[in-house]
Amino acid sequence: MTSACSNDSATTTSDSAMDTENSAMNDTSAMDAPAMNMASDTATAPHATDEEFMKSAAHSDQNEIQLSKLVLEKGVTGMAKDHANQMVTDHTKSTADLKAIAQKKNVTLPTDMDAAHKAIATTMQNLSGKDLETQYMQQMVLDHQKTLNTMQAHEKMTQDAELKGFIAKTAPVVQNHLTMFKQHAGAM
Repeated sequence: MTSACSNDSATTTSDSAMDTENSAMNDTSAMDAPAMNMASDTATAPHATDEEFMKSAAHSDQNEIQLSKLVLEKGVTGMAKDHANQMVTDHTKSTADLKAIAQKKNVTLPTDMDAAHKAIATTMQNLSGKDLETQYMQQMVLDHQKTLNTMQAHEKMTQDAELKGFIAKTAPVVQNHLTMFKQHAGAM
């Protein structure tokens, strides 16, 4: 999969797609207050420049990868575990795809989560069991909606053919992630 789910600058290629997911979510009906508050200080769509978009998408990927690795280390089970493994795989691919584009344009992508998601990770570190799984699933809904919105907005704004191609390839993956998390977050 090639998507990302974060908010501000860049981290890595898969971060770019994730960041895009994080930066534009409007539907928070499936989210609880802590999840919404933890990710509310992210960037908005569209970004002013292609470089900002790439950095944001890279952060997004890193947010998804690192939060997913955290919940896997804490022993989530069932669909939360399956989804977390898929996020690591898909967002790592997205990061690689974006990194190739960024290198051609001399853009250095971030390789860590943004500040908001570091705080979310700290909060999630103190959770376990169903509470952890529920919080993770809700955060993924929020992040993927924001990223999808950002990607769609930036695709209309950018004149860069490579970024348009990246978004065209990645946005359907992000949409699939969003649909999957929405369906399963409500079932938890």
